[in-house]
Amino acid sequence: MTGVPGATGEGGPLVDEAAPRPVVRSEVLHRGRIADLVRDDVDLGDAGTVTREYVVHPGAVAIVALDDADRVLLLRQYRHPVRARLWEVPAGLLDVDGEPAVDAAARELAEEADVTARRWQVLADFASSPGSSDEAVRVFLARDLGEVSATERHTRTGEEAGIEVRWVPLDEAVARVLDGSLHNPSAVVGVLAAAASRAGGWASLRPADAPWPSRPRA
Repeated sequence: MTGVPGATGEGGPLVDEAAPRPVVRSEVLHRGRIADLVRDDVDLGDAGTVTREYVVHPGAVAIVALDDADRVLLLRQYRHPVRARLWEVPAGLLDVDGEPAVDAAARELAEEADVTARRWQVLADFASSPGSSDEAVRVFLARDLGEVSATERHTRTGEEAGIEVRWVPLDEAVARVLDGSLHNPSAVVGVLAAAASRAGGWASLRPADAPWPSRPRA
């Protein structure tokens, strides 16, 4: 790679940075049950003003639940926009005002899979589709697992009523991501991040309350 511009890492640390541009006009095109569609006129300075339409989203959490046998919990449910039943990790919206992300993750794990966890750490953060949405997702690693008692289990409705649960060896889940069998972004990111972190002795894990500056404001 010698001689390729940028190949040696010049230009400072390799880290995303917040760099908002002035919005000279903003319009809500549609208010939805979960997300809104917004149109902004954005001042890019010398590049002029551009118009961008995007989805404003409350953000989400996802959970890689790993048991003592190194198996990851996967759920299969129907996703109407892609007309498919996808294998996913448990996940859910940050739709409770002021709720810590780890508390939302614990709630979603219990509601979707009847599973509890005593140990929580951050695996990865990602923007699901930064060209068309402001959605930010935090992926947690959950370990020291248990079961929700039968009397406290959540009644699942809609697509969640048909959830199928499977415990899959982490290495098999990695293989299914790499051969194109799994497509859900939280599952892809979470499974690969868990495998990479495990290979490094879990040294990359962050505390459950680690800073998350890209979390949507509301």
